[in-house]
Amino acid sequence: MRITKGLIIADPWIGYILDRTKDWEMRSSSAAYRGSFGLIRKGTGSVYGVARLVDVGAPLSPDEMIASFEHHRIPDHMIRSGEVAKWNTPWKLADVQRLSPPVAYRHRAGAVTWVELDHDASAAIARQLGELVESVPGISAAPLNSAQQSPVLKAQQELPVRLVASASCPTTSGALIGQVEITQGNIDHNHIYLRSFFERFPEDAVGGSNRHEKAAREVIVDWGGSAPIHTDLDGSKRFFRARGWIRDFFELHEAEAGDRVLIEETGPYAYKVRLRKTSKA
Repeated sequence: MRITKGLIIADPWIGYILDRTKDWEMRSSSAAYRGSFGLIRKGTGSVYGVARLVDVGAPLSPDEMIASFEHHRIPDHMIRSGEVAKWNTPWKLADVQRLSPPVAYRHRAGAVTWVELDHDASAAIARQLGELVESVPGISAAPLNSAQQSPVLKAQQELPVRLVASASCPTTSGALIGQVEITQGNIDHNHIYLRSFFERFPEDAVGGSNRHEKAAREVIVDWGGSAPIHTDLDGSKRFFRARGWIRDFFELHEAEAGDRVLIEETGPYAYKVRLRKTSKA
């Protein structure tokens, strides 16, 4: 599979797609294209994941958009205010996969929505997806030597090594606001209880017990993956509302019952989540 197109998506919407909590990308018009494409985080010059556009629905009324919140993640107040009135056409996505690390591409002048990806970017994506690079015209399936590689592609191939090397050596920490011992139930159900230090999160980032009572603000959570998560907090259950990333976090660090999760504040509405392994006798 050769990924030749990329779609530019702003935060926080691309974060929801990568977190698999959003499967509709709302647009102002329909699209004839069907198939796989790159998910480009606006303003970064990089492809953060891939997805498949399987269908485009008819434009939705405000009431229909409110009723389908779990597909697009747009809060009620944005819909009722008319702020997103023209973004009413659902592009329906499937088969979302993150790229780690994100793949840089050369942005062509004039590209605003769809972007044609260059050969180096397509090759780097193909490698991460386990596809044969020979499917990309002009790119050999055989490994390239240092002299043949472009600086962008060479850096992308070397970066995973640095990431693996640093996995056990976290970057500079922020201020610790709390820690909690995780249970097997936390691991099985993908959540981290924040009860003992919940009051240390901003009040305007705390919402109600369901997604229709979403908070006015979101926090950004750096969990060690390829992209941070944008989420508010469930004030009833007292945990992060977005939970798909927690499964990946536990798997990445091979979490076990008895390990501790540390939450650090790294800036306004910004947090880092780390795992501290419990020594086993």
